[in-house]
Amino acid sequence: MSQDNDTSRRTRATLRHAPRAMRRRNPLSSLLKFDSDRLHEILDTLSRNKSRTLLTGFGVFWGVFMLVMLSGGGQGLKDMINKQLDGFATNAAVVWAQPTTKPFHGFRKDRTWYMNYGDVTRLKSHIPELDVVTPTVCLWGNAVNGEHSSSAVIKGILPDMQRVQEPRMKLGRYINDIDIAQGRKVCVLGEQIYKRLFPGVADPCGQVIRVDSIYYSVVGVNFAEGNMSINGSDQESIFMPLSLIQNVYNRGNNVDIIFMTGKPGVVMSDITTKIRTTVAKAHDIDPTDEKGVMVFNTEMMFSMVDNLFRGVNWLIWLVGIGTLIAGAIGVSNIMMVTVRERTVELGIRRAIGATPRDILSQIIKESILLTSVAGMSGILFAVLILEALELANTSDGVTSAHFQIGFSTAAGAVVMLSLLGVMAGLAPALRAMSVKPVDAIRDE
Repeated sequence: MSQDNDTSRRTRATLRHAPRAMRRRNPLSSLLKFDSDRLHEILDTLSRNKSRTLLTGFGVFWGVFMLVMLSGGGQGLKDMINKQLDGFATNAAVVWAQPTTKPFHGFRKDRTWYMNYGDVTRLKSHIPELDVVTPTVCLWGNAVNGEHSSSAVIKGILPDMQRVQEPRMKLGRYINDIDIAQGRKVCVLGEQIYKRLFPGVADPCGQVIRVDSIYYSVVGVNFAEGNMSINGSDQESIFMPLSLIQNVYNRGNNVDIIFMTGKPGVVMSDITTKIRTTVAKAHDIDPTDEKGVMVFNTEMMFSMVDNLFRGVNWLIWLVGIGTLIAGAIGVSNIMMVTVRERTVELGIRRAIGATPRDILSQIIKESILLTSVAGMSGILFAVLILEALELANTSDGVTSAHFQIGFSTAAGAVVMLSLLGVMAGLAPALRAMSVKPVDAIRDE
């Protein structure tokens, strides 16, 4: 009885559209135009078997959800990594001393050696491709007392260090040339050190801290967030004039690390060997001892990160598109089953004057509607989750990583959904076009 009612309802819908089907219409408008009667008919068709429609749409929903989530998550991960490298020069190199691994000029291996200020002068004079060459002295485990106690890494630097690793001076200033020349007892605090030593203090500049047994005046706070730091994070460090540290701690001319940047257009990997050789010869070290004279090329690291995320983006689109295609195939298969079940209805349509284009338009519109609703739901759900991730990475109103997709990605997903809807409905629509009234009667 229910089957007779269902057939009767479909027949009435068919007869209602019969006069319209016999009119001459523009082919493009026939495929794209949605009117209220046609929309109600499509919704009625899709709702006849709700479970099947939901399961079919879930394939498209999941494909779009995975594509948007992977794309937005990959962007957020890239932002987080770039945040760690933020402010560090992309064409920089870092040199430091380690025990030798090769014997040379009568010296045994495993020899401990130290760089000195002469190495800075040699690098500047022997390698014209270098732009900035600046040394650093680092001290660990120093007790620091302000209003509260803490421990920090002490870094003795020169003013041109800011050309290698850019500071963010929201409060006060950086170390300058006068501080170096006069050996002033001043310091710049890293952000985390500032928050621990002066909680609730809006501006600590002019305050005094004690490091070990010596008092220093705070002249600035470095809010740089990047953790691309050698010998400790800048947020956990206290910066002081290099000349002061050498005198106070009796370091003489020894330096721990030498930072350098190349001139515009210089590829640092091309001069890495020249840098190592220049330093090694001055200390009777084998120029081929790569572990004895460590040269860290940041350019290679930045290039590696870029290549990594280029591959990740390709993988994201490959997985997402593959999942979408699988969902579209599911939609196509279900539409084929639906067409088979509606053989009588389609035959009656043809008998009362519906053209093949009318049948094609009907089936493709059903496929587009099912694909679009499922796909848009997937985009909406993914964007909500990405927004939650972004809020979780927001501190003090500042977002550290943006877990969202760009407009071009969203537009591409919408276009892809439309194309998949057409493709998914094309094969069933072509089969529906071939239904003849005689075959429909025989099927009945």
